[in-house]
Amino acid sequence: MKLICGASNEDIVAIEDLCAIYSAAGVDYIDVAADQSIVQAARNGIEWAKEVCGASPGLMISISDGKDIHFRKAKFDPLKCPSDCPRPCERICPTFAIDYSGIKENKCYGCGRCISSCPLNLISEYEYNLSNNDLPYTLEKIKPDAVEIHTEINRLDSFIKVANILKSSGIKLEKISVSCGLNQSKKGPKDLLKALWDRYEILSDHNVPLIWQLDGRPMSGDLAPATGKDTVKLWNNIGSRLPPGLIQLAGGTNEKTHEFLKINNFPDGIAFGSSARKIMQPLIEYANKNNKKLYEYPDQMALAIKKAQKLLNPWKTT
Repeated sequence: MKLICGASNEDIVAIEDLCAIYSAAGVDYIDVAADQSIVQAARNGIEWAKEVCGASPGLMISISDGKDIHFRKAKFDPLKCPSDCPRPCERICPTFAIDYSGIKENKCYGCGRCISSCPLNLISEYEYNLSNNDLPYTLEKIKPDAVEIHTEINRLDSFIKVANILKSSGIKLEKISVSCGLNQSKKGPKDLLKALWDRYEILSDHNVPLIWQLDGRPMSGDLAPATGKDTVKLWNNIGSRLPPGLIQLAGGTNEKTHEFLKINNFPDGIAFGSSARKIMQPLIEYANKNNKKLYEYPDQMALAIKKAQKLLNPWKTT
């Protein structure tokens, strides 16, 4: 099981609390942006859970081999907003990143919901991604336990470049995860299957255990109970034919996803992103307004861990 903090999420305060909560609740990995300050916040949260609960999940960083919706942020000029605007962008933002001053960059994780909500089309997106030139230095400084590569079906050459950087870095990894789906392409399940086998051939000489993450409907798990159906459909279509490695569902996953699976046909694991963050957001915001970490409020922290355990428990018992 994995907590996804968000490849573009720079909310250091929230990330520290999220990592403390979900580490204590029993996730195996925590996935964060490839940024030293964010990684340090994640490690602070993991360290709290280790001291208090004896829990210590692995730390994974997310990188991409090209343009990807997970690696973007939104922006707009608040001076262009009419005074009588009903501000649907502010209401729809899951992280309270929008107010009359614009978008708080550190809180935006690139879900894109505000972009389509603006009646005047004033909101645009920009790329937030680590360049290949910076990747070797970042790997050396962060020394993650695992790396996740976000890729697309037609981006084989750029995937090879990233894989080569990982191999030449000399960093000893516990896992390499490859995340890919159909949401951003017009391809079909057979094309995805071939793309993953191509990447297996590329990674086979790394001698690192692999995870194949089937990305269903990215960054949507907090929208509706049924958003996990896309990744379940991918699993049902190609799960038995994937390359050797662990198989993980992601993209739209939430507390209802396990109900769409057959009891005798579960994948190896699941990753929770927006749904896992949303249920904690009010508690974290409460602590943040008082300039404190959530784990400085024992009763509230206990409630948060209980909520996280409720989300994870169906996957612990399968």
